[in-house]
Amino acid sequence: MLPLQVRRAGDERLSLLVIGAHSDDIEIGCGATIATLIAQGRVGTVCWVVLAGSARRAGEARDSAEALLGTVEDRRVILREFRDGYFPYEGGGIKDFFEQLKAEHAPDVIFTHQRADLHQDHRVTSELTWNTFRDHLILEYEIPKYDGDMGAPNLYVPIDEPLVRAKVEHLKRHFGTQLDRHWFTGDLFSGLLRLRGVECNSPTSYAEAFYCRKATLG
Repeated sequence: MLPLQVRRAGDERLSLLVIGAHSDDIEIGCGATIATLIAQGRVGTVCWVVLAGSARRAGEARDSAEALLGTVEDRRVILREFRDGYFPYEGGGIKDFFEQLKAEHAPDVIFTHQRADLHQDHRVTSELTWNTFRDHLILEYEIPKYDGDMGAPNLYVPIDEPLVRAKVEHLKRHFGTQLDRHWFTGDLFSGLLRLRGVECNSPTSYAEAFYCRKATLG
């Protein structure tokens, strides 16, 4: 399969906006993809946003982001405290915040939750991302959960096997508050990467998957 390359004109590096509702969402959904782009030297700036997080979980989110973005000099980590589980009722405040982000950042690529996610916080995050950023390349990542809402993504990023192990280790190292949850396990995270790898015939056998609703080919 012929890969599509996300690039700016010339050799200018990409500006990324990465949005997660909760402290571990970004790492679960697209952490390996972000790490791959950084390792390839294709990332110039990153704005990393976590919308719900307080106390220990906020600390986990910041430490994780700083570890993953360590080699990116132009980076900004933003932690907000919108009420976990209540995003449909916090929508006005989140929308105002997104408008502020739009005024301050002009990203080339935005990573956010997928539209059909059944978790209310994830779904509202996706809806307001699209409502605010209307002329951007937006890639929606997926989060496995109880709701049984895994779909059929249409864009894949092959992930090297060592990075699969690094992703699992990173999640366990940085999100200790989640280790007692029976779904927060290495076999779940690596299993999803293996499944998506099969779907796209990844040369590495693993992939992260995304939903790309619209893009231009140039």
